[in-house]
Amino acid sequence: MNTDEGVRVWLRRHGAERVAHPGGNLYAHLCRVSERLALLGCDSHVQAAGLTHAAYGTDGFDVTLLDRADRAVLRDLVGANAEELVYLYGSCDRGRSWPGLARTGEVFDRFTREVRTPDETQRRCLVDLSIVNELDVIEHDPATAERHAAYFRDLFASWAPIASEQVINDALRVVRQ
Repeated sequence: MNTDEGVRVWLRRHGAERVAHPGGNLYAHLCRVSERLALLGCDSHVQAAGLTHAAYGTDGFDVTLLDRADRAVLRDLVGANAEELVYLYGSCDRGRSWPGLARTGEVFDRFTREVRTPDETQRRCLVDLSIVNELDVIEHDPATAERHAAYFRDLFASWAPIASEQVINDALRVVRQ
């Protein structure tokens, strides 16, 4: 069994198929995010993070598959770089971090209430993962797309300087529709 298959088994064992999410269930969403990151040429650790990005819950999705005190479990499953990105993504206080992220580089940790300044590569990976996640939700939930299209158009445009070119091009294509 390869790593990706092992992660998918782990996700199913931890109930991801039983959690409702736009487009079916959380498991399907996680798989789509990882697959889109791959299609867009993102690094393998970003793809692995995409497959597990909701493990600790997120600021926009409160369900957890793993207690963040057990980070070593996920680290052993997907690798240190992917797990660190999953933690950064899950801990990100979106309201405080997203609007100024490209300008300040600061990520407010909603768990610890500390401010982190990830390096340029980590910021790009965080933004790419965040964009692809939101694109999947937008494409599978027309009500969200309608309500938040202008917000995401503006947000993604502000992230263009730090996002991967292929990811930002995909994002702008989707939110312009």
